[in-house]
Amino acid sequence: MKKRAVALCGAAAVLAGMVTAVPAGASGDSASAPVPKPAWKKCATSDYPKLQCASLKVPLDHREPNGRKITLALSRIPHTAKKYQGPLLVNPGGPGGSGLTLAGFVASSLPEKVAAQYDVIGFDPRGVGASKPALNCRRDHFSPVRPDSLPTTAKIEQANLRRAEAFATACATKYADVLPYIDTISAVKDMDAIRAALGAKKINYFGYSYGTYLGAVYAKLFPSRVRRAVLDSVVDPTGVWYDDNLQQDQAFNDRHRALMAWIAKNDKTYRLGTDPEKIETKWYAMRSALARKPADGVVGASELEDTFMPGGYYNGYWPYLAEAFAAFVNKKNDDPLVEAYENFGAVDAAGDNGYSIYASVQCRDARWPRDWDEWRDDNWAVYEKAPFMTWNNAWYNAPCAFWPTKSLHSVDISNTALPPVLIFQATDDAATPYEGGVITHLLLRGSSLVVEQGGGNHGITLSGNACLDKHLAAYLTDGTVPRGHGEADAVCKKLPDPKPLRTKAASASSRGSTLHGLLGFRG
Repeated sequence: MKKRAVALCGAAAVLAGMVTAVPAGASGDSASAPVPKPAWKKCATSDYPKLQCASLKVPLDHREPNGRKITLALSRIPHTAKKYQGPLLVNPGGPGGSGLTLAGFVASSLPEKVAAQYDVIGFDPRGVGASKPALNCRRDHFSPVRPDSLPTTAKIEQANLRRAEAFATACATKYADVLPYIDTISAVKDMDAIRAALGAKKINYFGYSYGTYLGAVYAKLFPSRVRRAVLDSVVDPTGVWYDDNLQQDQAFNDRHRALMAWIAKNDKTYRLGTDPEKIETKWYAMRSALARKPADGVVGASELEDTFMPGGYYNGYWPYLAEAFAAFVNKKNDDPLVEAYENFGAVDAAGDNGYSIYASVQCRDARWPRDWDEWRDDNWAVYEKAPFMTWNNAWYNAPCAFWPTKSLHSVDISNTALPPVLIFQATDDAATPYEGGVITHLLLRGSSLVVEQGGGNHGITLSGNACLDKHLAAYLTDGTVPRGHGEADAVCKKLPDPKPLRTKAASASSRGSTLHGLLGFRG
């Protein structure tokens, strides 16, 4: 547990200085209006033959329960055991991630005896996927080739700024009546409407990534309605959302360098050298070459970053990324790189929807600088130490500088009224750096922190690590949590790094690959 000790020395001071408040009108531990029960219908897939689906109407504005309604899409794997422990709501993060299929994955990945005791409930949050309306502000916003993310000239910077402003303007034009209600607090109140529709006095909750913040905010607003809660790969609630993204940049840079080190260890396969720093130099040379001449007219510098960024989420992608990198450098063959972009970096219609919700929620949730000079100064300062994703991430979030709705205040999620909450965090997670798990552990009194030491994947339970899953199963069985005396209550070893594709030892956790396909990226 020494890995992040220095960075966490100031955690107590950070917590002491937090803004303490739930935004006005947000508190909601009062009686809910009657909600019709969902009408479940079969919507089986080949992977999840027991999956059921339903829809639920909720108020667009929860302060006006009799006003305009929107529709949430729900899914369910029903319990089969005599012992019934209630609904288990699951969320994959984002914001903007669809949770319908995740219900099937969680139910099939938990031990059968455990899953059988719950109705595992998936849902598409407001604006997402099969919920209505589903937002899509600007189709093909990520169509290649985009301007280089690195604003080395005023012309490049202005081109990126025009894209960001155009996206915000498109959202304002198409969804002016909806955007003020696309935020975490509104989504949390939807969750409580789901609880009421299910006829449950309390819910169990299992959230990944942004879903950890969603769950923590639910617990803040409705503490007496939480029975159990699992938070995996935890958002730092003290940095929502501008500061969290700057912290991400440094963690993603570390994870990218971990990929370079892995390639160096497998030089017999990739022939890119045994010095990680020199391999990293080759990667940036590839980036410069693609900035001048995009591969197949599709993969420029920004698209290259989009392609390699998922490797920061899940090391199961490393062998594919390394193959594409090696082919480009050693054989002047960019076909594998274009294929990798199509598999990992390209954004489809579902991605357009996910990004529309991501921006809508994050830009609405909390304060963002409106002065671009502040963005410029902050991101150049981070770039000097972490060049890999800093500016790509800045442009991804830049619509918030022009967002048409007034920002809310982030929620102080500190809580002393909950049953034990179980938190999972990898020490080298890039998307939600380790500090977020520790801070949330401190803020949720009585919670328990399980750490994957040396792990760098984002989303670590139900992904092949038996040690982590043992703690998860025990908690969902009877509420058991580990209790330690240090920063973490339990520590699990990380899974081995992947092997190159062409070796006999090459293998991938099918559950890990499936999970990370459901979690997506940027969450």
